[in-house]
Amino acid sequence: MTAVSVSLGVGPNTGAPVSSPLAGTAQRARERAAARESARAERRARLAGVNRRRRSDSELWEAARRGQAELGGSGPGSADEATAEEVIAWSVREFGDGLAVASSMTDSVLAYLVSQQLPWVDVLFGDTGYHFAETLGTRAAVEHELDVTVVDVRPRLTVAQQDAVHGPDLFERDPEACCRMRKVEPMREALAGYEAWATGLRRADSVSRASAPLVSWDSSNNLVKINPIAGWTDDDLVSYALRHRLVVNPLLADGYPSIGCAPCTRRVEPGEDARAGRWAGLDKSECGLHE
Repeated sequence: MTAVSVSLGVGPNTGAPVSSPLAGTAQRARERAAARESARAERRARLAGVNRRRRSDSELWEAARRGQAELGGSGPGSADEATAEEVIAWSVREFGDGLAVASSMTDSVLAYLVSQQLPWVDVLFGDTGYHFAETLGTRAAVEHELDVTVVDVRPRLTVAQQDAVHGPDLFERDPEACCRMRKVEPMREALAGYEAWATGLRRADSVSRASAPLVSWDSSNNLVKINPIAGWTDDDLVSYALRHRLVVNPLLADGYPSIGCAPCTRRVEPGEDARAGRWAGLDKSECGLHE
């Protein structure tokens, strides 16, 4: 039997380094991560040096009216409605860095779409303290894979602090109050620094969203609300994610078509509405952000 010499990083006899494919991959990953962080830092520095005037509510209301007239076609679902890319292009021209994306980290489609036209756009993630581990993993993957700036929007009270003040498991006793404190109010405070926000709201989500416009005035948060993929079906969303190899929350393939906080979200049975697993058994279908 002939002896075979195996070495790691050193060639036979000569002592010369042997190139490792894994080492090359790791080096490229480090370089990519460094370049991405540098680009993020440059954007932060640029924005910090700009004193931007947020337009008045009346000016933003007019922008919303103009956007809906320009993009809405004959009405929600009409053949002459603007495409998602056209809606985003208008939004970037109109608001620039005053535009933010809201994401529940169910998927990364909207964040990706916007980042193609506005690299390092702020993606607001409502970190309620009650998320599934899979949702937090998706959030980390989005930050790693996409040219976006993930902004964690957190409540003033931690879960433990809220339990101490309001009693344990407020979500069971008063889900409206829990949503308000852990999601709605923190997001409202975060949105105050922007002129417009893009959401992943789709008409296919539920009956209550069936007529959602592409652009509207959000009177609850006093800014322009943009729903670029409002007209997309579930198949549209899935096929786009697959085609572009985008990150999706693994819970989508485990019976959770709509994903919220873990204590208030269950799997959906065949034939049920996609949002039937949210606040099941309660007279509640929205957290309050889109009301």
